[in-house]
Amino acid sequence: MTNQSTIDKLIEMRLTAMADAFRIQMDDPAMKEVPFEDRFGMLVDVEYSNRKNNRLKRLIRQAEFEQPDASISAIDYHSGRKLNKALINRLATCEYITEYRNIFITGATGSGKTYMACAFGMEACKHYYSVRYVRLPDLLLDLQAARDNGTFSTVLKKYTKPIVLIIDEWLLLKLTEAEARNLFELIHKRRKKSSTIFCSQFRESEWYQQICDGESTLADAIMDRISYDSYKIDIESVDPSKDLSMREVYGLDPAMAK
Repeated sequence: MTNQSTIDKLIEMRLTAMADAFRIQMDDPAMKEVPFEDRFGMLVDVEYSNRKNNRLKRLIRQAEFEQPDASISAIDYHSGRKLNKALINRLATCEYITEYRNIFITGATGSGKTYMACAFGMEACKHYYSVRYVRLPDLLLDLQAARDNGTFSTVLKKYTKPIVLIIDEWLLLKLTEAEARNLFELIHKRRKKSSTIFCSQFRESEWYQQICDGESTLADAIMDRISYDSYKIDIESVDPSKDLSMREVYGLDPAMAK
């Protein structure tokens, strides 16, 4: 069997990284002194690393992050915000995912909620968990359209399947009864099976009133399923008079960094 035949077969089996590494080995005279087991191990390592990197890139692309460059290591703890660094670093380990627990991130506009949520999402991708980012207004429109055209179960799976779901602009507007019913279906199916990160301008204590004015039993049902055992991050200003928007801190576009 010729070397080219081996390379062709590796490519046919979609082991392209290994094929490239094999070519390099064949062109390197020093490799003739390396034992076969070591050379073969090197080829396997190259292919393995390439596949892991491609999988990570695919997970990040599929997540559709609002801020794909967000990073836990880049979170600014000296920008006049009260942040629990120990809790943030703990959540960055993705332990909350194995516990099927949620994260609530609350704070004013421009406080960096979206950035932090996307940073947690990026860490989840690095642990090879599937992630999806969505704004609640878009999510509600998608679910209602699916309800109207008879594809609700199919569309619902799009949001129940990801291990981590990031819902931004959570309860920015009050929910109607129909919206709350659709949202309840999603929340119920994700409970104790996956983790959800909620980003809201309202404190948790105000969420109840945002769901059908707190008059529907759906408000109780939704809050009961998401609030228990959740991690809470409330981004507050140390001194509001000297407050800086996270858009300025992170150098983001004014339309971003909610």
